[in-house]
Amino acid sequence: MLTNIPEVKLGIIAVSRDCFPITLSESRKKAIKAAYKGNLYECPVMVENEKDMLKAVEDVKKADCNALVVFLGNFGPETSETLIAKYFDGPCMFVAAAEGDGDLIQGRGDAYCGMLNCSYNLGLRNLTGYIPPYPVGTADDIAQMIGEFVPVARAVIGVKNLKIITFGPRPQDFFACNAPIQGLYELGVEVEENSELDLLVSFREHEGDPRIEEVCKDMAEEMGEGRYYPDLLARLAQFELTLLDWAENHKGASKYVAFADKCWPAFPKEFGFEPCYVNSRLATRGIPVSCEVDIYGALSEYIGMCVSGDTVTLLDINNSVPQSMYDAEIKGKYDYALTDTFMGFHCGNTPSCKLCDDRAVKYMLIQHRLLEPEGSDPDFTRGTLEGDIAAGQVTFYRLQCDSKGVLRSYVAQGEVLPVKTGSFGGIGVIAIPEMARFYRNVLLEEHFPHHAAVAFGHHGRALFEVFRLLGIEHIGWNRPKAIPYEKENPFL
Repeated sequence: MLTNIPEVKLGIIAVSRDCFPITLSESRKKAIKAAYKGNLYECPVMVENEKDMLKAVEDVKKADCNALVVFLGNFGPETSETLIAKYFDGPCMFVAAAEGDGDLIQGRGDAYCGMLNCSYNLGLRNLTGYIPPYPVGTADDIAQMIGEFVPVARAVIGVKNLKIITFGPRPQDFFACNAPIQGLYELGVEVEENSELDLLVSFREHEGDPRIEEVCKDMAEEMGEGRYYPDLLARLAQFELTLLDWAENHKGASKYVAFADKCWPAFPKEFGFEPCYVNSRLATRGIPVSCEVDIYGALSEYIGMCVSGDTVTLLDINNSVPQSMYDAEIKGKYDYALTDTFMGFHCGNTPSCKLCDDRAVKYMLIQHRLLEPEGSDPDFTRGTLEGDIAAGQVTFYRLQCDSKGVLRSYVAQGEVLPVKTGSFGGIGVIAIPEMARFYRNVLLEEHFPHHAAVAFGHHGRALFEVFRLLGIEHIGWNRPKAIPYEKENPFL
């Protein structure tokens, strides 16, 4: 269960232009309330002017609403309705009523036209509102729009109340995970940067913590006998408690927390293990812990958790699929070219619930080569969670601040194929339509790092809307062949 993401408390405010029947907005608002199956606070104040707007905003705040539906039941007062977004501290969706009962004299509301003025006035006032792809509809249509707005609102609320806690600088040669801090502040995210020594001191203070035994038991039950190192559990549990306590004690004025930690090369030798399995466990409860101090990776993971309501992972867009594997396991079975496929990999941070049954706590092969004596048994490089990622739909995405301080993002939907990788780490064979062109014209062209956040399921629609609502102008996506990229060579 994710315990580190917001609960969206929705309210609906209906507005009415004073030269249109107010009963249109009143009755149409009640129809939306009846059609929507979730919790929706119905503001009793009908907004016709600015004083009504102030009363309505005060009312929904008292009702603890943190997201709003502003409903144009008729043409609507363009000034008052857009000022709701100014005075309410939370995401606002603007929608309008379709004409209903066929009475186009006394019963015509002209909300289709009113939505144009609403959008125009939001722009004039430099206010941000969420407008659905087609924002005009019946009560049932708008109830569906509200359902689609909830994960978007949850992500925006989460980002505005998030603190990312880091430990250590980025490892040498991993500057690709650059993190210009200004972009975080522009989004409303707080950041607390610490030394690895701070973490080590806190870890040592947790030695002998009476809660360790209970955490060890939970780890053993999660993995199953024969799938973990019994002598390693106490150290892993000690580290897990260290991070959880740090999150609670350093949350400050923020409501939610994510971590971006340095996990090599000094970490395993000094702590006595690799942190990957613990990172996976925190991600399962809604606290992402990104590898290699990837601050924007942690932020991206958190956004995906809010959107999907599920745990996520961070993977390297790592290696190509061998031709022999493609020919034997993919060609003719799935409608993908070889260049649509690749392997997503990381050392062992993917939550166990997203791995196949062969999952187990193992050791990090690459770090073992680098840090431990050749030919020796693994010792402090143990602690990764390995296994093939379970087949199913996935969304690869990332929000990143580039070296010039510009926020950029991408979203691409695909799937993990049920193909055994025959490799190590947390890894899967991924297929994304037109991946080769996406790889060249978005990931490489726009200088994105190798880390991608991965949500389980197809959540591209909501993620795209979140990025747009956060003001991200650059949103890349995997375009079909018929739609060229801006800088794509037309002569290929």
